[in-house]
Parts: sequence; C-alpha cells; structure tokens
Amino acid sequence: MNDFEFEAHQQAAKPARIEYLRVQNYRALRSVELKEITALMVLLGPNGSGKSTIFDVFNFLSECFQFGLRHAWDRRGRARELKTRGQDGPIVIELKYREGPQLPIITYHLALDEHDKGPFVAEEWLQWKRGSHGKPFRFLDYKQGQGAAISGDMPDEQDQRVETPLRSPDLIAVNTLGQFAEHPRVAALREFITDWYVSYLSIDDTRGLPEAGPQKRLSKTGDNLPNVIQYLKERHEKRLERIFEALRRRVPRLESVFADPMPDGRLLLQLKDAPFDRPVLSRFASDGTLKMLSYLTVLYDPELSQFIGIEEPENFLHPRLLPELAEECRSATERSQLLVTTHSPFFLNAIQPEEVRVLYRDEDGFTQTVRASDITGIRQFVEGGASMGHLWLEGRFGVGDPLVNGGAPQRKGAKK
Repeated sequence: MNDFEFEAHQQAAKPARIEYLRVQNYRALRSVELKEITALMVLLGPNGSGKSTIFDVFNFLSECFQFGLRHAWDRRGRARELKTRGQDGPIVIELKYREGPQLPIITYHLALDEHDKGPFVAEEWLQWKRGSHGKPFRFLDYKQGQGAAISGDMPDEQDQRVETPLRSPDLIAVNTLGQFAEHPRVAALREFITDWYVSYLSIDDTRGLPEAGPQKRLSKTGDNLPNVIQYLKERHEKRLERIFEALRRRVPRLESVFADPMPDGRLLLQLKDAPFDRPVLSRFASDGTLKMLSYLTVLYDPELSQFIGIEEPENFLHPRLLPELAEECRSATERSQLLVTTHSPFFLNAIQPEEVRVLYRDEDGFTQTVRASDITGIRQFVEGGASMGHLWLEGRFGVGDPLVNGGAPQRKGAKK
C-alpha cells in the first residue's frame, strides 16, 4: 500500500474509543472510575498520586493480551504487589468502548485473582445492547476457564451460546476466542487491545545500534528508532519527510536524519545540522531532539495505534515545545485515542478542562480523581481567557497540590 492509499484508508477508518474505565484493587486504585473519557485525556497530579498506576493499567492489559496473564502478573510482583493493600476480592478492570462512531457501547469486564497455582481469570464477560430499548446482554461469559460465547457478527440474546472451555483458567477468553473468525466482535476487541502503544521511552535506548532491518512500529522504549526510520525511508518516504519537517520546525538548524547500515550489520542513526558537512552520531545528539523525533515517529505512524499512552513528555524537552507537542497529540486523535501523564503547566496550557483528570490520594491513601471541568470556577476561568497550566500553578484546582495534605482536598474548617 503506497502513501496515497494509506492516507485514503486512514481518512475512512474511525478508531475505536474508550468512553469509561473502572478499576478496583489495583495497587493504590482501590476504586476508581473515569467517565466520559475524551479522545485526548491528560492525567495530572503530584508524585505518588496514581498517574503511573492508571497508566500501567493499560500497559498491564496490553501485556496480558500480547504475552499472557501469567507474564504480565509475575513481572509486577504477583498478587502481593499488585492487589490493593488490605483489600479482599479480585482485581477488576472494566472498559466501555465503541468500535466506531454511532455503534453500540460494548462493556468488557475482567476480574483477576490468584491461588496457589498462580493467577487466574475469576470472571470475564462482554456485553452490549443492540437497539435503543431493552437491557444489555452478555454475548461472552466466562469464569475460571469455563463459559460460553455467541458467535456471529451481530450477536443477539436469542442466538445460541456455544460452550467452549479453555485449556487453562489463566487464559483470557477474549484473547483466545478472538483468534477465530466466527467471533468477529470478540476479535475486534482483541485486535484493539493488542494494538495499543503504551510508551516508556528511554533516551539512552534510542541511542543504541540495533541490528539492521526495517520495523514498522517504535518499541515501548524506543530502542528500534533507527529501524523505524529505515522502514519509513523504504516504504513511506513522504510520511518520513513530514516527520522531518515537523522536527525541523522545533529543532533549529536540523537538516536531516539518516539510518544507515554498518559493515557489521547494525544500524547507525545520524543527525545532520545545516551549517556542518558531517552528521552527528545519535549517541552525541541532543536528548530533546531524539525524544521529539521519537514522539513524532509515533504520532505520524502511517498505521497509527488506536490507543497511545505517553508518560511525562516534558522530560528533556524545552518548555516552549510542549504546547506544540500537545497540539500534535490532538491532531493524532483523528486516528487514535491518547492518554498522557504530565507535571508540566506548559503542556497543560494547550489542554481543555474536560480533557484533564486531577489525581490525589485520600486520607486512607487511595487514589481519587476529579475532572478539571467539574471543579468550581475552572471552566469560567478558561472561558475568560485563563490557561489551564497557570490555573494549576496558582492553586485554583484545589486538589492535586503536592504541598497541601498530600494533594487531597482540604476539609471545611481545616487550617490552611
């Protein structure tokens, strides 16, 4: 598929959208709900408020689908480290999403727990409501590897449920049944979650010398950045030039970026400034330049992930670049949904109140959230010309302040 065909395809395709998230018993998330999730959602709060934990919920779910529950569970310390302190019952992750505009809301519920043989799926179901009337019904329903699903493109309550036991209780039914053509709705969810890109970008990793060979998508750490540049150069040269144009607008004097094979089979990334004849090796390039290049590579991907997570983009970037990066994120929402965590008022200045969730810890130590647009006065301030970042720095949010009671809201009558 050439660049023109890709553009036409992406214009026609509309991404799936997550509209709701509920999490229970996941580390500091004893009980958290995010309603009316926007195409761009920004998590704001002090250190330790739970931003990275909500971010990791998406990464955890992605890893469960890509590598299996046991892998994702074990690498996080198993139930001892994953489950909320002092709480009984399973970890629950529940999503409500649409496969496209005007399509029915589908609810995905996943409850996970652990016994002496390891983690298992305590409960898993998918439900939707076909029409405007009637109650939602479950077209997939499993407990500990036993259950049934309704096949077909448009499962209905009257359709036959087929019992299909799974080989092991630690297998996720959507991930297993979603590999079969007779379950297109289940397959769509599996493809959606498997396609998520949750970034843990490491500048040191982008400076490496990977084995030569084109790769379509940037890894979570960015260690294959030269391979992605090579792929775009070979297959989507016009898209690569758009990335370089966007980068040149933000990095003075940058002329070009190369990813050339070395005699030993590795790939060398080099950056050339306009005044000089010789390019600079990536190991000596600016941290900010490499990070901006990495983000643009993700956001301009010809086959953009339908969900993208970016954690603290302000690290290594000049503050003046952050509002522009926020606008790049907003442009990407035409083809994707983005979750960003940040501490930067400069990034926040380009964000709307309904797109911001402020996190804080309550008196029991558990994460709570409030939408910025629901905080008294914030919407009026913004309509009057104030920017979100400045309002946050001035303490107008009333929550999420790291210097006031751990960021929790003050009680009436409490000393300030």
